[in-house]
Amino acid sequence: MIAAFNRMLDKPDLGRLVLRVAFGGMMMFHGVHKAIYGIDNIVGMVVRHGMPAAVAYGVFLGEIVVPVLFILGILVRPAALVFCFTMLFAWLITNPGMILTLDKVGAWGFEVIAVYLFAGIAIALLGCGRYSVMRNPNLR
Repeated sequence: MIAAFNRMLDKPDLGRLVLRVAFGGMMMFHGVHKAIYGIDNIVGMVVRHGMPAAVAYGVFLGEIVVPVLFILGILVRPAALVFCFTMLFAWLITNPGMILTLDKVGAWGFEVIAVYLFAGIAIALLGCGRYSVMRNPNLR
């Protein structure tokens, strides 16, 4: 019975698709919000860290372009590396000390960023799988 259950759920390509669409879709909400309401707060954080204000516009790459690539299954591994970089950058410019904290309900202060970061690592390691709008596997 367990073997039949395992065979029924043995769908690695579907699992990759669910992972890509779930995390791409959730991250896209962040990017669309910034596209609608602006990124002045991010520009401020970037400038306070001594970087040019233009660096802040990279948020649109990590939070809109990358999620679209994930969802469509295009250049998934390179996109996942950009996704991971975006998460590390977000952590470093917002509050690097959060890695050593707990919130009011006992959750790790770094938890939300960590979930996205580890999802990005998993997507980079797993790749696109079979489900993609691209027929050429080299572009998946």
